[in-house]
Amino acid sequence: MTFPFEALSACRAELEAEATINDGPAAFPRHGLDRLRALGVLSAALPQACGGHGFGTEAHGASGLLHMLRLVGHGSLALGRIVEGHVNALRLIACYGTQARMAQVAAAVHDGALFGVWVTDGAQPLAMEAGDGAVTLHGGKAFASGVGHVTHALVTAATQGGNVHMLLVGVADTSRVHHGPDGLAGMRGAGTGRYDFTGMGVQADCMVGQAGDYLRQPEFSAGAWRAMAVALGGIERLATVLREQLAARGRAQAPAQQARIGDALIAAETAFLWTHRAAMLAAAPDRHATGDIAATVNLARLAVERAGLEVIGLVQRGLGLAAFVRTNPAERLLRDLATYLRQPAPDETLCEAAGWFTHRDLPRMEAT
Repeated sequence: MTFPFEALSACRAELEAEATINDGPAAFPRHGLDRLRALGVLSAALPQACGGHGFGTEAHGASGLLHMLRLVGHGSLALGRIVEGHVNALRLIACYGTQARMAQVAAAVHDGALFGVWVTDGAQPLAMEAGDGAVTLHGGKAFASGVGHVTHALVTAATQGGNVHMLLVGVADTSRVHHGPDGLAGMRGAGTGRYDFTGMGVQADCMVGQAGDYLRQPEFSAGAWRAMAVALGGIERLATVLREQLAARGRAQAPAQQARIGDALIAAETAFLWTHRAAMLAAAPDRHATGDIAATVNLARLAVERAGLEVIGLVQRGLGLAAFVRTNPAERLLRDLATYLRQPAPDETLCEAAGWFTHRDLPRMEAT
């Protein structure tokens, strides 16, 4: 059974229309998520033995996952963030959890469950107290994508001794949901908010892996390529919108506009090449040094960011004031992509990668 890439590509306009409608009220893309679920997007990341395609959980599935996330990004970056978080959770469980846990997760996914990874602490960092086979949680998570819609969240929590564990917990209790932040400029449909875990009791077997696994390299840095794949979809879509709107106005033949179109296409292809390179390296941890993988993916992350920012500027200059009119689809796409590209610690990421490669070459793709 093959994944229906053509069907996913065909629903781009449908996802984009919902994203536009939902932007004003910051509504969650329920219809789009149901559409993707029906196409098998949420189950695609499960291992083949669990009824999935192994996208992201098995080495052979890296290219398939890149294409899938890219297509979702074409239609809705907000929905892309939700899907990427779901895949991220399944990937971490596959890497560090037991086969029994993976089987439980797979059953839940096939039953319609939506997973997420919430690691940004709220005002009170998430802490855990273990005892008598149970764990009590205190604190919360902020900037939690899909809050109120995600059914199971993989979260990080610290013990009193400072050890950080991953825990898989049910988050269907909407009384613990706090929406926000208010006034977010882009990605308004991603359902970003806070979740209060204070006083929640869970079974000790909810822990996934060992203490420190979440930050273990190269997985911690390598996983960033999936977010790049979603951003790539947004970059490619913006480049297409630029071409379409200039052609519709009869301005596509103007030399300055042709230069912008060419530069946008170069930037989009640059983003694809770096994302593909990062995905292929991340899928082959046994063939490359851990530092090589982490540093290359970090460079790729920054290359994609630069490509995205370049396309944003080209669209704004090419379309002029029309790019800032709310009724123009480009206006929301610009805000969503600018927000999505705001990944943490870009300066530190660049310096760490540069330091690693100061005295060694980047790994060659021929080795994969």
